[in-house]
Amino acid sequence: MKNVETLCVHGGYKATKGEPQQLPIIQSTTFKYDTSEQMARLFDLKDDGYFYTRLANPTNDAVAKKIAALEGGVGAVLTSSGQAANFYAIFNICESGDHFITSNTIYGGTFNLFGVTMKKLGIECTFVDPDWDDETIEKCFKPNTKCFFGETISNPGGNVFDIERFAKMAHKHGVPLIVDNTFATPINCRPFEWGCDIVTHSTTKYMDGHATQVGGCVVDSGNFDWETCTHNGDSSLFNLQSSLPKYPGLTTPDESYHGLTYTKAFGKMAYCTKLVSQLMRDLGSIPAPMNSFLLNLGLETLALRMKQHCANAQKVAEWLEKNDKVAWVNYCGLPSNKYYALGQKYLPNGSCGVIAFGLKGTREDAIKFMDNLEFISIVTHVADARTCILHPASHTHRQMSDEQLREAGVAPDLVRLSVGIENADDIIADIQNAMEKMN
Repeated sequence: MKNVETLCVHGGYKATKGEPQQLPIIQSTTFKYDTSEQMARLFDLKDDGYFYTRLANPTNDAVAKKIAALEGGVGAVLTSSGQAANFYAIFNICESGDHFITSNTIYGGTFNLFGVTMKKLGIECTFVDPDWDDETIEKCFKPNTKCFFGETISNPGGNVFDIERFAKMAHKHGVPLIVDNTFATPINCRPFEWGCDIVTHSTTKYMDGHATQVGGCVVDSGNFDWETCTHNGDSSLFNLQSSLPKYPGLTTPDESYHGLTYTKAFGKMAYCTKLVSQLMRDLGSIPAPMNSFLLNLGLETLALRMKQHCANAQKVAEWLEKNDKVAWVNYCGLPSNKYYALGQKYLPNGSCGVIAFGLKGTREDAIKFMDNLEFISIVTHVADARTCILHPASHTHRQMSDEQLREAGVAPDLVRLSVGIENADDIIADIQNAMEKMN
C-alpha cells in the first residue's frame, strides 16, 4: 500500500481469520507471560512484546504504525497530547545545557513550552523569524545546538515554513529538522520528502477531526545518522569537529539498560526506541487505548475530509479577500498571498482549512463579530469537522503582550477561522450576517 487514501483505511492493522475487522480496543494495563525469563527479556529490550501499557499497547501501536506509514517514516510513538509530542521530540535529544532553534511563528502553547518551561529544565531556545536571511539565522547556531523546529503551516498565523531551506541549514550544522505537520497532515504534505528528519502531530486536530480525543504523535524518518550527525548518510554536509558525541543519549551506553547503546542495538529505530524506553518509562504521557481507537476512526476519513476542508477554505478565503470589512487575509491558496509560491511547492493539492484574517476596526470589533455568529462556534479547538473561530490575542495567546504577539507573527487583530466540512455557502452566509450586525 502506497497511496495515502488506502493507508488511511488499512494501514497499521490487518485482520486475519476470525479476528475483528475493526481495530480492537485492548483496554488492559498489563499482559501475561508464562515465565519470569520471558518478562525479563522484555524489560532488557531483548524481545519485542507487550507487558505494560505505559510502554506499549497493541491498539496504540497499530495507530502509530498507520501514522508512520502515512508520513513515510520508520516508526512513530503516540502521546497523550500534541504538546507532549513536541516536548518529547525535543527532550529525546536535548539535555540540560543544550540549545535548539525554533521558528517564532509557532503555536502559542508551544512557544511557552519552549521559551519558559524547557528553560527551567536547562534547555535554551532561540526564536528566529523564518523570513530572516540565511546568514542571520545561521548566526544563531551554537556548538550545543541540537535541533531546529518549525511548523509546516503556522498556528494561528497560517505562514508556510520553507522545509527544504531549513532542512539544508540544519544539516549543514549537523542537527535534525523537526517539523510539526499538524495543519497540513500527511495528506497534503510529507515533510520527510523535503529533508525533514522528525515530524510531530497534534492528533487532536485534523487526524481525529471530530473533537473526540486529545493526542499527539512523534514520527522518525530514520534518515538522520545520530553518530555522524548527517542526514541520510550525506557526509558532505557536516563534519564532526569534536571527539565528544553530539547525541550521547543515543550513541553512548545507557546504564539504566545494562549499558545498551540505542544506535548500535536498534539502528534506524534508535530514536523511537529511546523515546519509549526512557521518556515514556519515566514520564508517561501515553494515550488511552480508547483514545487511539477514536483517533483511528478519524484517520480512516482523513483524506476525504482534507479535500473538503481545503475546497471550502479556498472559497471562504476568496470571499473574505474581496470583502470591504476585511483588512487582510492570510491563506496560502490565494495567488496574492505572500506564501503562495511556498504553498504551491509544498502543498500543491491544498493546505488546510485554517484562515487567518483581520477585520477593519479594533480588537473589540473582532470580538463583537464573533459573538454575532450563529452556527460557527467560538472554541479553543481548531481543525474540526465543524467550522470554528478564535481570537488568539484574547484567548490562546492572551498571556502575551502586543509586542510579543507581533514577534510571534500573531497580529492583535488576527481572527483564526477553521473552516469545516459544512456547505461553504452556509459558512459564508454566517460570516456575512455577523458582519452586517456590527453596523
